[in-house]
Amino acid sequence: MAGCCCRFLEILCAILLPPLGVCFRHGCCSLEFFICLVLTILGYIPGVIYALYVILCVQPMDYYVLV
Repeated sequence: MAGCCCRFLEILCAILLPPLGVCFRHGCCSLEFFICLVLTILGYIPGVIYALYVILCVQPMDYYVLV
């Protein structure tokens, strides 16, 4: 249940403010966030479409620091 509620809030944020929804899912310093930010600046609709695609289809990657 918590996963569905979290996903719903991410989608809602992606519709209202696309970079915010992507930030919740992938973090503020990810490539997905910056692409979404640029697309939203260029046009609101491309930003929403990309944000929904990233939230629904792209899984967050776990980055490991190799020491």
